[in-house]
Amino acid sequence: MSIHLEGVGDGLDKKAVVQTEDIAYTKLATRNQDATDLIRKAQEATNKEHHMSLWKSLRLYPTAALFSIIISATIVMEGFQLNLMQGFFAMPAFQRKYGVRQADGSYQLTASWQAGLTNGAATGEILGLTLNGIVCERYGYRKTLLASLFAVTCFIFLPFFAQNIQMLEAGEILLGIPWGIFQTTSTVYASEVCPVALRAYLTTYVNLIPFSLQWTWPIPLAIGVFLAPESPWWLVRKGRNEDAKKALLRLTSRHDHDFNPEETIAMMVYTNEIEKETEVGTTYWDCFRGVNLRRTEITCVVFAIQNLSGAAFMNYSTYFMQQAGLSTTAAFNLAMVQYSLGAIGTILSWGLMLYFGRRTLYIAGLSLQCLFMMIIGFISLAPSSNDKASWAIGGMLLAYTFFYDLAVGSVCYSLVAEMPANRLRTKTVVLARNTYNLIGLVNNVIIPYMINPSAWNWRGKAGFFWGGLCFLCATYCYFRLPEPKGRTFAELDVLFDQKVSARKFKSTVVDAFHEESLAKVDASRADETKKPSVDENNQV
Repeated sequence: MSIHLEGVGDGLDKKAVVQTEDIAYTKLATRNQDATDLIRKAQEATNKEHHMSLWKSLRLYPTAALFSIIISATIVMEGFQLNLMQGFFAMPAFQRKYGVRQADGSYQLTASWQAGLTNGAATGEILGLTLNGIVCERYGYRKTLLASLFAVTCFIFLPFFAQNIQMLEAGEILLGIPWGIFQTTSTVYASEVCPVALRAYLTTYVNLIPFSLQWTWPIPLAIGVFLAPESPWWLVRKGRNEDAKKALLRLTSRHDHDFNPEETIAMMVYTNEIEKETEVGTTYWDCFRGVNLRRTEITCVVFAIQNLSGAAFMNYSTYFMQQAGLSTTAAFNLAMVQYSLGAIGTILSWGLMLYFGRRTLYIAGLSLQCLFMMIIGFISLAPSSNDKASWAIGGMLLAYTFFYDLAVGSVCYSLVAEMPANRLRTKTVVLARNTYNLIGLVNNVIIPYMINPSAWNWRGKAGFFWGGLCFLCATYCYFRLPEPKGRTFAELDVLFDQKVSARKFKSTVVDAFHEESLAKVDASRADETKKPSVDENNQV
């Protein structure tokens, strides 16, 4: 049996227990003569990870944490497109250079060019993401990142010296290609080199990065990436177990005598072998086969929710608040406060994830976002001449930003790194980010029309639209989003393979090492060793 009920306490409470597939486990155990030792070591490493505190994780994996931060910092390049470009739309100097003269003598960048500039980068990102799913798996994370940083160093001159809007558009498209690679590589690398206790913190860290304007980082980042070891998980997938052990030793501290690198490598090998025995391939098509279809769906929707819940609307905050009635100076000041609150929200999310997990935080965050967006919509019904209403909308947008980055904005990166299968992680995250970008393309077309006075001119009434989408996203997460908190990749494989309900992920007990089958394999091998050989029988 792969699923049964285990009595707890007085016997009235029952918990489901799920195990590794019998067939997959038996294949691994019988084909590999060292399977018993491998499984025992993997089991010991898993138990140690479950009991490893945050502080002990930092002491044991200081180098892994450092290189995760460095590699996650590559996504700073995307911050230029995500925040600055939308901020430039509200700058009078930018409007005069690239905009069209209006009847009142002012200048406005047309809604079509607002969409075009933002979508130019997104188009390049889609190409970069698709390319990354193939290149990264073949050449590893380090070589891929180094090549991408070199490309950024070259491409960044184009928008920097842009003489017209067409030149600016070309620069955005070209820069989008390496940005797309940074979007997934940073998250996947952090999830693979860090233990369970650190995974959530160092994958959500990337959400802080876009709030910084960075133009001088490609060279120092390239140095950091060059010094960083390759992911041990990637090396294991390539059959380079000794290299994986060397990389792991570089990522960990030598001062913890309880740490056994061979056990940790065994856990990686075990997870990879079990996935191979359950026929988990490594192509894009495999992401849509069997149980991986569910994992791909969840990963894609979770990433898409960032755009579906109004994050892109938030990126236009400076321009939106200006159109809502605030002065350019006041709009920029509020935008700076907004970015600061977003950074604070991301930091606070680390502690909240420790106690509430990813699923609860995601659903609660979406519910609050829905509330704030609906309030913005109702406030916008006031006359446009009402200054207090304009400031109230600005205040609600600040609150929305804080809770967005407290939950959806940061927790998303942890979830998308944990949902996919180990052998398909990079490709699944690529598909998810491309889903995010495709929805972003639509957002970048409709949002300028929503708030541009020369187009639909919805202004704050757009809050009704985004509030409704937040409600639908929260409903989806309640029924489909599982809780991965405290689970190793092998345990998540078992939960998905056994088709455990999303709402039961947290309470289900997982036996990833199939103790009963392991005992049978041990007994079978013991019997075989006792049998006399053919030569011995002949001698008799």
